[in-house]
Amino acid sequence: MEGTQKKGDVSSDHVDSFFLPNEEGEVKNDLKKTTETEGKKSENENDVDENNNNNNNNSNNEKKEEEEGVVFHYFTPREVAEHNTADDLWVSWLGYVYDLTPLSLKYRGDILMNPIIKNAGKDISHWFDEKTRNLKMHMNPKLGCMCPYTPDGRFVHVPPPVPYASWRPIVAKPWWEDDYYCIGKLSQKTRKIRIVNTLTKDEHIIEVCSEESLLAIQERYKKLNAHTEGYIWKRLGNVLDMNKTLEENNIKDESQQFEMLGMDEDEYLPVIHIYFSDDLSIA
Repeated sequence: MEGTQKKGDVSSDHVDSFFLPNEEGEVKNDLKKTTETEGKKSENENDVDENNNNNNNNSNNEKKEEEEGVVFHYFTPREVAEHNTADDLWVSWLGYVYDLTPLSLKYRGDILMNPIIKNAGKDISHWFDEKTRNLKMHMNPKLGCMCPYTPDGRFVHVPPPVPYASWRPIVAKPWWEDDYYCIGKLSQKTRKIRIVNTLTKDEHIIEVCSEESLLAIQERYKKLNAHTEGYIWKRLGNVLDMNKTLEENNIKDESQQFEMLGMDEDEYLPVIHIYFSDDLSIA
């Protein structure tokens, strides 16, 4: 009979109501899984891009240092501190020294240069993140978003926290990412040595960087003796290797021991004697 339903038969309406929700649910679950997978891929790609950018920032100076003919000069904190005006502006951060004088002259009179001029001759590592070498970020309590950390006020190339119509980014690369301004490395440990000229009996105490070779120290000494290349450098009668550092020439840094014993380091400085070599070809 028509309309008679046998045992085990299921009406089309019943089929629709019984199976379709599961199928739709499976489709929704598949879509959800696909969306989550794509989201994770996107996050991973962003993480990779960010890491690559950070690595690029970290390796810029290292790559520059590895290039043929490029050797970074070491500076003492005292040398950096001497350049502390708007017309002669050096700063250091994260182990490197930067000459921002061209930047200061370019933005002369701009109020956004004031925070940088205020810190001229100083170390501003506290402005930057050690891993990314970029500006530190902080949560702005008023805006509820991440903004650059500028403890002395917003400075050149830092965007305003709230964009406005008259502001436009005017540079492709901010000054703290531009290797053009990098002029050398900041010494992590300075030392004092006494140099005795056996010919003239002159003695000079100079501050040097523990990382630099004796050739670099010789260049420093030229300010006091223009003919220093005409001398042989010795320590306790032994000729020194000018391509090596003080430590590598077995001239140990004992300043910490003197400090622990309460002794004046300046009274026990290592002495280097220089002997005139009679080489008149060196002027």
